[in-house]
Amino acid sequence: MDVEERNVSSGYAKPPWIFKGSALYQIHLVKASTARAFIPKELRLVEAFGYTLGGFFLASYDDSPAGVFDELVMIAGIVWNPPTSCAWAARVLVNSNEACHHGRKEVGLPSQVARFSKKITAVPKRKRERAFGFLDTFGLGSTLSHPQDLMEVKVSEVDSAASANICNIQIRSDESETKLGKWMGPAIKMSLPSFSGNTKYNPNLLKYSCHIHCRVRPVSPAVVSNPLEDEADWNHTSQESHESETRLSVAVMLSKPIIALQFKDLTMQVEAPVVVHPSV
Repeated sequence: MDVEERNVSSGYAKPPWIFKGSALYQIHLVKASTARAFIPKELRLVEAFGYTLGGFFLASYDDSPAGVFDELVMIAGIVWNPPTSCAWAARVLVNSNEACHHGRKEVGLPSQVARFSKKITAVPKRKRERAFGFLDTFGLGSTLSHPQDLMEVKVSEVDSAASANICNIQIRSDESETKLGKWMGPAIKMSLPSFSGNTKYNPNLLKYSCHIHCRVRPVSPAVVSNPLEDEADWNHTSQESHESETRLSVAVMLSKPIIALQFKDLTMQVEAPVVVHPSV
């Protein structure tokens, strides 16, 4: 692809845009058939054995051009951009009208206004079972963990005066994470390139980069559920009819997690997008 070096004007202050806070980045195995429903035909999906890498990015920003807000980025999959690859967002939910408008108009994201309801519950410890003999020697003798806190995030998409519950995300801290205490992991720097656009608000195909500086450590994957239907129902409906982008977005969230990373002391620098023209 040829990239035209023409910046897209922004409603925020002059780019780059800086976001600070914390996040959970969870990578899933997403069915290629689900991911293709979101990705333009001119882009080639990175896939193997019928799956691509997607997942979600759940962030809480305490400092940003739009002030304090929460964000859930549902990542459909990754597409080729030789010699590397870029992510493609299926849906972006934010509890900020300003952030939603900016995402739609300037970055070409499929942004929607949403409501984030958070609840933290303290869970009593449970004793570890030791009936597995040999396996227990290697720490595999029980599936019981020692949970400390359970945070549930309920995300509801808002459309005018109505709202629809999209998903519930349960984030559990277990004994292994508690033993780490206040250690937040090593400081890292990384860049996450992404494609966007091809929407009714911004029909251009765009490319932008997020430069991330944070402390990162692996954590237990969050458990995602839908309040009305289970994973099988969502995938079944998605495959048969593809009737709703919302249903397909939830199918991405309900796919199998393979790794979860906690970002602390997060500073994310988002560059202004550039217009991309497919090679002829």
